[in-house]
Amino acid sequence: MSEGGRAAGAGDARPRRTALVTGATGGIGEAVARRLATDGFKVYAGGRRKGRLGRLAAEIGGVALPFDVTVEAEVKGARAVVESGARLDVLVNAAGVFDLAPVVETREETLGRNLAVNLAGVANVTRAFLPGMLEAASGLVINVGSVAGWQAFPDNAAYSASKYGLRGFHDVLLEELRGTGVRACLLEPGAVDTALWDPLDPDSAPHLPDRTEMLRPLDVARAVGFVAGLPRTVAVPLLRIERA
Repeated sequence: MSEGGRAAGAGDARPRRTALVTGATGGIGEAVARRLATDGFKVYAGGRRKGRLGRLAAEIGGVALPFDVTVEAEVKGARAVVESGARLDVLVNAAGVFDLAPVVETREETLGRNLAVNLAGVANVTRAFLPGMLEAASGLVINVGSVAGWQAFPDNAAYSASKYGLRGFHDVLLEELRGTGVRACLLEPGAVDTALWDPLDPDSAPHLPDRTEMLRPLDVARAVGFVAGLPRTVAVPLLRIERA
């Protein structure tokens, strides 16, 4: 579907819409990339694992775009690649890390890693692509947050600091985008069953949710597809998703 909710037909002269998904080698990012490709987007799959990115891009008919969201020079290089072909229509900031530890055991490097990827990385990529959207008075930024960005959980000091920070960044972004034609949405899903949980073995920890009770990456991808498929006159500033 096009951004106006109309399927592109043979007589539609508008170019194919483009999307960039960061963290495309992770569970949520990969699911989002596949969903947007199914919806007709030309998808630039961003991430750090080149081999996996290449396989994903080949499967969905997209473009592998290896870069690190925490390195500004690499982000600028990614922008140059995307904008050499077409203006970006949808940016999905899905790159993320997840570390659990009590406050007294949260080391400086752990806090820094979560803030660098989950917060500063989003700011880096958004800052790079937003000028093109503003110039066109059109575009959509989707930030993947977390329930841990508005609800406190034990052992989540580093992760929650980054996700609460992301919520603040997103709220400021919304205010600055008013009247520009560019929209932004913060998705805040509950726990999602991805490989990030593998080393934590949540099923054996009484204070963590069982994996059978978690959302699936496809659930988040469907929400992204829903928001990306809405008319340009419809905004969804915040969308919280939970397991029923």
